[in-house]
Amino acid sequence: MRLQTLLEARWILAILGVLLLASLFFSLWLSLLFLLLIGYTFFFFRDPDRSVPIDQNAVVAAADGKVMDIVEVDESEFIKARTRRIGIFLSIFDVHTNRAPVDGRIVYLQRRQGACFDARRPECSEKNEAMTWAFENPRATIVVRQLTGAIARRIVGWSDVGDDLRKGERFGMIRFGSRTEVYLPLTATVLVNVGDHVAGGSTIIARLPEQ
Repeated sequence: MRLQTLLEARWILAILGVLLLASLFFSLWLSLLFLLLIGYTFFFFRDPDRSVPIDQNAVVAAADGKVMDIVEVDESEFIKARTRRIGIFLSIFDVHTNRAPVDGRIVYLQRRQGACFDARRPECSEKNEAMTWAFENPRATIVVRQLTGAIARRIVGWSDVGDDLRKGERFGMIRFGSRTEVYLPLTATVLVNVGDHVAGGSTIIARLPEQ
């Protein structure tokens, strides 16, 4: 359990703690409910270490979750070119920390206000609140987009433009169910399929061409 991640839950835990203490005077069953919610909050904000592949051409998942789609799209915000997008849906049971897909410098960071549609719906990519990151290295520029969902309402960023991150290093999180998208160059070879469950910072989702 990392302190930085757990601090994102401080107000939730504080409110649940107060409600737990108050419920002790009224109902044991109600107290048990709040105790379970506190336990789930600790579970949700868990942030385990991951074994990161050392292959320089490997692109790792930027989040835990289920691969919902792999499509060719125009990335119009930063790269402004045709890319291959891998969309990952994070359920309320997945780890919600986001990790750098490659070694690289953050060269772009922009938040977009928007709606909070179900993160499994196709239109959420264009309409939901989002934060877009671009990681650049000599091999490629990879864009990662964090998207809120019907339950998730807060995107957190721990890094900034100009920061150099190692592959698998944490750069932010999304609180509760949500979606993370990775935009790859068309020359990259995708190694996952729709329906696969991936682990952020560990699962290799694609491989860049040899230099």
